[in-house]
Amino acid sequence: MACGYHSCLTLLLLVAVLGSSNAQLSTNFYSNSCPNLLSTVKSTVNSAINKEARMGASLLRLFFHDCFVNGCDGSILLDDTSSFTGEKNANPNRNSARGFDVVDNIKSAVENVCPGVVSCADILAIAARDSVEILGGPSWNVKLGRRDARTASQSAANNGIPAPTSNLNQLISRFSALGLSSRDLVALSGSHTIGQARCTSFRARIYNESNIDASFAQTSQRNCPRATGSGDNNLAPLDVQTPTSFDNNYFKNLVNNRGLLHSDQQLFNGGSTDSVVSGYGNNPTSFNSDFASAMIKMGDISPLTGSSGEIRKNCRSVN
Repeated sequence: MACGYHSCLTLLLLVAVLGSSNAQLSTNFYSNSCPNLLSTVKSTVNSAINKEARMGASLLRLFFHDCFVNGCDGSILLDDTSSFTGEKNANPNRNSARGFDVVDNIKSAVENVCPGVVSCADILAIAARDSVEILGGPSWNVKLGRRDARTASQSAANNGIPAPTSNLNQLISRFSALGLSSRDLVALSGSHTIGQARCTSFRARIYNESNIDASFAQTSQRNCPRATGSGDNNLAPLDVQTPTSFDNNYFKNLVNNRGLLHSDQQLFNGGSTDSVVSGYGNNPTSFNSDFASAMIKMGDISPLTGSSGEIRKNCRSVN
């Protein structure tokens, strides 16, 4: 190599640093090995959402809950085994994470067209994008080339996924630890423009908090009794205006103190993110483009690439 010792070393270090992050992810990773991948995933996601519109939110959430626990490595999909307790029964996922059967259907469809090539981690990334787009949100080019983890961790899921009781500082610091800014936090929280939450995750807010629109609190209480253990799994839409359209109404709701979760309303409560929330409420185009960028950033969290991990044959179990 024709370079001085120090410049060579710097170059090698740079290559090492880039190589350990996401240098191997690329939007055309499967263009030769699985040219029909994207259309295959999309048609399966489309039919799942046609059957149940809520499924788009469920698939998007699986990707988020995967990436926030040891990176975007498909670990959330693994069933418990004798050697590890997986993430499906961790507090943030138990009775709540869903769509695993749809992921199985996508995986089968992909295996039919190119067996043993595409990871479950990448399937989650593509399905999340397709879900957003099908429900009326932005699209983006998904970076691919992740490989699948051979293990999963319930405790990492318990500690890694922000709880709906989180305050703004806790949210900012958790996102920041993963390389995501407070603007990314607000944009990604906008995924709560779709989907449903369980009574147990918003009961304390609708009965005990004062920064909540009174009629919204009253309406929400109808399907969520005050007593713990009563109606815990009853559902309410996170965005009461348009629960199955990916739009910016979530932010308009926050400005009107109509955030369903404590962690939602924290984004507009006199703190540092208020201006971002009102900005997205006024400008859907800026929300859409920031959301797409933040999703790409989130997809870059600690992927397994190269010879790390594996390409699972069945998303629920290690090969």
